[in-house]
Amino acid sequence: MTAPAAASAPAPKPEILDAFTAAKGFMPVDEGLALYAAAVAAGSLGLPLLEVGTYCGRSTVLLADAARACGVTAITVDHHRGSEEQQPGWEYHDAEVVDPELGLMDTLPTFRRTLHRAGLEDHVIAVVGRSPQVAAVWGGQVGFVFVDGGHTDEHANADYEGWAPHLAQGGLLLIHDVFPDPVDEFTGQAPYRVYLRALASGAFTEVSATGSLRVLRRTGAGI
Repeated sequence: MTAPAAASAPAPKPEILDAFTAAKGFMPVDEGLALYAAAVAAGSLGLPLLEVGTYCGRSTVLLADAARACGVTAITVDHHRGSEEQQPGWEYHDAEVVDPELGLMDTLPTFRRTLHRAGLEDHVIAVVGRSPQVAAVWGGQVGFVFVDGGHTDEHANADYEGWAPHLAQGGLLLIHDVFPDPVDEFTGQAPYRVYLRALASGAFTEVSATGSLRVLRRTGAGI
């Protein structure tokens, strides 16, 4: 008897993947596909999909399409002033997203253009604010939390502490830019420490790892 073929992971349509790759951002395609598959899986809970760290909407395109497919809503939270490594003089600075009048980073206009071009504006609620402040007033559960905000210990831990308690049992916690090698101290060690903290809490079980993306499922009560 031939064993049944394994079900393939859900994947976005070519036009959505094209919108993802065309958008400003740093997530590679393999991690994007893993993000999309996890979002579709979490969408079966019937709860919102939440992203911390919008930037210009590259990953939001995938989350919005997954939300559309599942009949839920994607929520993306960002102050749109850029994280530490995106400021002038740093490696990931992009002068194209600096407000010419204020001289400050402002990724919100680019994000809105990204969503509009992808035809996904109706499937996303964009919250402009700092993640801990938004989490403090958030009143409901979510089925998915994607932590991709600031890369200092202060910001990474605040994102985890703010949003992990809102994650429903069986929901998925995704942490981006997890780099165990100390050579990546600035860009990936804080997310790595948050990843270890989540596992040590006993509340999460690891589901998968793709590049620097870790997918954990909430299976316990402690955070």
